[in-house]
Amino acid sequence: MAKSIYTEGYTQNRELSWMRFNNRVLDEAKDKDVPLLERLKFAAIHASNLDEFFTVRVGSLYEMKRAEPDGIDKLSGMSVKQQLDAIYSRARKDIAKREKIMAELKAELNAANIFQVMPADCSKSEQKFLRRYFQDKVLPVVSAQVVDTVHPLPRIQSGVIYCAGILRYKNRDSFAFAAVPEVLPKAVLIPGEGAYRYVLMEDLIHSELGSLIKGSTVLETLKFRILRSADVDPEDEMFEDIEDYREKMEKVLKQRRRMRIVRLDLSRKPSSQLKKYLMEHLKAESSCLFEFHQSLDMKYVFSLGSMLKAEDAQALSYEKYEPKLSPAFDYEKPLFDQIKKKDVLLSYPYESMDPFLLLVRQASKDPDVTSIKITIYRLARQARLVDYLCQAAENGKEVDVLIELKARFDEQNNIDYSERLEDSGVTVMYGYTNYKVHSKICLITRMKNNKPEHVVLIATGNFNENTARQYTDLAYLTGRAGIARDAAAFFRNMMIGKLDGSYRNLLVAPVSLKSRLIEMIRAEAEKGADGRIIAKVNSITDEEIIRELQSASAAGVQIDLIVRGISCILPEVKGRTETIHIRSIVGRYLEHSRIYIFGEGKDEKMFISSADFMTRNTDRRVEIAVPILSPQCRAQIHQYLDICFSDNVKARKMKPDGKYAKFKSGEEKISSQDELMRITKDSDQTIPVPQRRQSIAVFRTVYQKKNK
Repeated sequence: MAKSIYTEGYTQNRELSWMRFNNRVLDEAKDKDVPLLERLKFAAIHASNLDEFFTVRVGSLYEMKRAEPDGIDKLSGMSVKQQLDAIYSRARKDIAKREKIMAELKAELNAANIFQVMPADCSKSEQKFLRRYFQDKVLPVVSAQVVDTVHPLPRIQSGVIYCAGILRYKNRDSFAFAAVPEVLPKAVLIPGEGAYRYVLMEDLIHSELGSLIKGSTVLETLKFRILRSADVDPEDEMFEDIEDYREKMEKVLKQRRRMRIVRLDLSRKPSSQLKKYLMEHLKAESSCLFEFHQSLDMKYVFSLGSMLKAEDAQALSYEKYEPKLSPAFDYEKPLFDQIKKKDVLLSYPYESMDPFLLLVRQASKDPDVTSIKITIYRLARQARLVDYLCQAAENGKEVDVLIELKARFDEQNNIDYSERLEDSGVTVMYGYTNYKVHSKICLITRMKNNKPEHVVLIATGNFNENTARQYTDLAYLTGRAGIARDAAAFFRNMMIGKLDGSYRNLLVAPVSLKSRLIEMIRAEAEKGADGRIIAKVNSITDEEIIRELQSASAAGVQIDLIVRGISCILPEVKGRTETIHIRSIVGRYLEHSRIYIFGEGKDEKMFISSADFMTRNTDRRVEIAVPILSPQCRAQIHQYLDICFSDNVKARKMKPDGKYAKFKSGEEKISSQDELMRITKDSDQTIPVPQRRQSIAVFRTVYQKKNK
């Protein structure tokens, strides 16, 4: 086992680094330059992120505490207990901060004539409407239960809001509850002229709890919600007798409903009687208890705009932006032929995913196309891609889909799609024991003049039509023979479960990606001050890569990193990482693309990849990095990065202590995402090789002068 590196003073704890990033998301909710409805969404995203963090990471820490109570985090020197204590303490501060921000945002909503109201505060006519709405729309799908010896407390579902309390029923005090069904809208707009007034569904059901149980008297009520650990390992011995992997994953989903509670959220401070009842019957620890004044479920924020008139919603939202079709294609001609002639880089969400979907659709109908092979990790709930793959199989093409059933929280969606694909004649494969297939690759083959021809797409993000409009990702389409040969070999290896295949062009985890990254970092270190590394990733946690980056920095290599979220390596630490600079960009879109660049000029090596610098990506997942060989596409990526490095609005620099600070803006304020939207919107011809907006050398000089 490698020795701990926290004593070296240039690393930090993974979980606390992530919480700092999520606090950056929350800061966007305070930014007056962000439209009001969008600020509300940032607060809701912070809440959703934190919920998932508790179910995944906190749940995992509890499992570590059980399995290895004396374990120490090698990046921070913290025990599991110290990490959990720090997380719960920080979470309380962050939630209090969010609640304060939400109160301020609601005051701004009120100024815009938008009011969230409680049923008891409504006028008589409004209450009449709500009672009728409850009777007609809510009552048929909601039910309450009194807990007694005949009706014990059932297993409470994770993430569901419950309206509960102590009711006097049949001459005795009893605990009663009703779940807020997911099928109901999150909020109800009250009809009326002038102001918009709405009631949250959880508040409407909460106000009617007594009426749900006829003959009862309400003594005390509140709303509560639990979050359970989602850390269930499909390879656990409890599932070892299940041979069908799809059945195994269905069992895993059921097991999650029994996992330990990592958070118990209450809508107010309960009486000692009610608190004791909840803690004992839910088997929750006191450290997991959180009190809220705002909604327990902030998903309603995302539907708020739909309750307003279009012009009113638009006035409080980002200016609409529709992803553009790449000007690199002539859409009157087959895309396969065009990709064979030149490489194309798509940049989401500035450009649309539609060219890739059109390519698959055309391939499904092309009599010369013989096969389509693709890996799938996450898909939209209604995916055109699946339609086209099914059509291709039904048209006699060989269609092979490797779908990852272990994609967390998308398991059921992928199970459903796997069944549909199989029904259409698609050959469906699943991920492997102890490895997730996270790569994003599609290979299309056709026979032309009795010779096979291939085009390949390799992307940094999922083939998800919805997130392609919200996440920044890159997709490289090429017909280059070397990459196509590697892609074909990759799918042959996947078909037989061979994870240690060799490839000449592609970097593939778990076999060659990390070793090649380390090799290229070391090659730059040998150049000393002439060495150059640029990377854009979502997270850095891999200890081996962190060590190599630190060593390269000590050798004088200039290292500029754009890290959206977790960074366990600290930048600009004197004598350790002085030449490493880290920035994070949080804006309208989720930064998601991964780019690696080693060296400069004619010696430069450039890749895009599905993999972050995380151990789970480099050692425990099937990932792909593809070299960008087209001068045109390389220039596009350089322009993209130069704009990101120019951002002085949404970017923050990481300081040596792991905290973030704003950049000092110059005369020109640049938001990289706004700039990329503008550039893409204005381009109507084939993109020329762009002039680099700002050379890295100039950037570094400005960076060091302004932000030393």
